[in-house]
Amino acid sequence: MIANAKRFIFPALAVGAGIGLARQLLTVRPTARPAARGAPYEAVDAYVVAQMRRLKIPGASLAIVEGDSVVHQRGFGRARPGGDAPTPQTPFFIGSVTKSFTALAVMQLVEAGKVELDAPVQRYLPWFRVADPQASAQMTVRHLLNQTSGFSMVQSNAILADLDDRPDATERQVRALATVKISRPVGSKWEYSNLNYNILGLIVESASGQPYSDYLQAHIFEPLDMRRTYAERKLAQEHGLARGHRHWFSLPIPAPDLPVPRGSLPSGQLISCTEDLAHYLIAHLNGGRYHDEQVLSAPGIDELHRGAAEFAYGSFAAGRYAMGWFELDLDGTRTYSHSGNVPDFSAFMALIPEQQKGVVVLFNADPYGLPMITEEIGTGLTAVLAGQQPPPIRLDFIQWVMRLLPLIPLAQVAGVFATRRRLDQWRQDPAARPKGGRLWARHILLPLLPNLSLSAVLAYLTSNGLLGFMRLYMPDLAWTVRISGGFAGVWAALRTRLILRALREPTAPNVQTEDIRL
Repeated sequence: MIANAKRFIFPALAVGAGIGLARQLLTVRPTARPAARGAPYEAVDAYVVAQMRRLKIPGASLAIVEGDSVVHQRGFGRARPGGDAPTPQTPFFIGSVTKSFTALAVMQLVEAGKVELDAPVQRYLPWFRVADPQASAQMTVRHLLNQTSGFSMVQSNAILADLDDRPDATERQVRALATVKISRPVGSKWEYSNLNYNILGLIVESASGQPYSDYLQAHIFEPLDMRRTYAERKLAQEHGLARGHRHWFSLPIPAPDLPVPRGSLPSGQLISCTEDLAHYLIAHLNGGRYHDEQVLSAPGIDELHRGAAEFAYGSFAAGRYAMGWFELDLDGTRTYSHSGNVPDFSAFMALIPEQQKGVVVLFNADPYGLPMITEEIGTGLTAVLAGQQPPPIRLDFIQWVMRLLPLIPLAQVAGVFATRRRLDQWRQDPAARPKGGRLWARHILLPLLPNLSLSAVLAYLTSNGLLGFMRLYMPDLAWTVRISGGFAGVWAALRTRLILRALREPTAPNVQTEDIRL
């Protein structure tokens, strides 16, 4: 889910290959099924269409629930290039919305007497370790659920690039944490990390004696009549999985068959549809009950929703994190919500308990790889459903930044030609050659700053594993960093050498002859 914003580029060659196909996707057509209750949801539909047009999202599926009923379902745009609008049964990856399912599974095991919230993780995973033995022993199930374990967001994002597809991928990745230093003392502060929920997935397996996906199927999906919810992409593809898209320089490009990080299944890799998720929201609005099925007690649902750890993302959002849900105050209205992002899909769900309403929207694109954008859309959507004015859009500048990314390599190429012209000028006119402080400040040190900065960004993202994450979630930015950052490092050294050598060169003979004739 929520991740750090970054920016840079890749030469326009990547755009050329995809531009023709992308043009077909730029216009969102709200080809959809009629609303179940018509007018009351026109504002919600209009908001979704406006955001899709603004962000060039090819397709979306929406569902709204009130009380114990699904009252509105609609599809927008196209589920896949050249196809029809998504239906309520069209599967989408739901990203970190998965975390609420993992939290629900843990709470079911708590009520079954198989897990204790304040028990150490090592009770259920005796082999569990981080670099600090004391932290290893102190970390509890509740710390993981509330995102207060001390694991960092950077660590969790980097692990999303671990595309190991073997059945034991989650356990092997968690075992590898034995050498990892956590970013802060256990329980001291909230920080969002997928690692917390991957570990919880293993606890579900240990306590239940079942594989994670089998447990969810038997104890959540089947009781809630979630017939199009899957833990495996192959199964979802057999039932019409939507085609995901990644943005390249603000254009949505289809991304078929991207690799899936199987080790991160419990934190963000489930696949579902709006019809199934509407059933899920009904259970959360009604004390754990859906029709005649009770998946959790009402006090257990309250515990899942109760905000326990304060969080803030600058001026964009602030509230409390519960267990797979964010508790937010929306202009005086309490809401519970969570967004989800994978490289080519995004999702958002929210509950408005005071109005007994819930909403879920699924997109077949991940806008610019930034969960904050999905959160912004979802917050506005929730406000409209609650009868409020949506908050102003603050992150629209990001898509303009991404559109301008090609200017970085173009500027680098222009800089090479400008340097060549300057060196030729100095050879032809020795009097124009700079000296002393002006030489070092203007012609050596100042040009080094942007070049070394780009090179340093590449080194930093490579060293902490985030470059692999960016290649999946922000491919245009990743290629910008790799190409422009790599070039910048080489050019910084080469340019400095060329300038210093040019200043030491004697006056060219042809220039001396011309000067004599003059």
